[in-house]
Amino acid sequence: MAFGHGKSAVFKLDDSGGTLRDLSSYINEASMPRDIETAETTAFGSSAKSYITGLSDATISISGIFDAVSDGYLAGALGQSATLSFEYGPLGSTASMIKYTGEAILTSYEVSSPVGDVVTFSADLQVTGAVTRTTW
Repeated sequence: MAFGHGKSAVFKLDDSGGTLRDLSSYINEASMPRDIETAETTAFGSSAKSYITGLSDATISISGIFDAVSDGYLAGALGQSATLSFEYGPLGSTASMIKYTGEAILTSYEVSSPVGDVVTFSADLQVTGAVTRTTW
């Protein structure tokens, strides 16, 4: 079993020009929840519900420390119609480690400047199409 620490995670995302950029040095949290829709197939006379699987869905949330470089990539990609390629390695990018890839649309980008703390950012992406699980 290969356990890992979150500090080794890697996240890469296309900029508005389509160049894959490593944002890992700016990000301190990433998550990628994945869901499968279900459709109910219960018929009259049944005493328990039954279901079939439907379409898959995934989103990505990233957050971290604000920097002019990462802001240029993310702010520039917000609202563009072209999808952005992503690569997410929850355990890092060492050979044979798990990597998730796909295409996504940047749906929100927020910068926060609290008076008593560091300036941060957060961004949400909607995955479009399938997520591929492979290795580095």
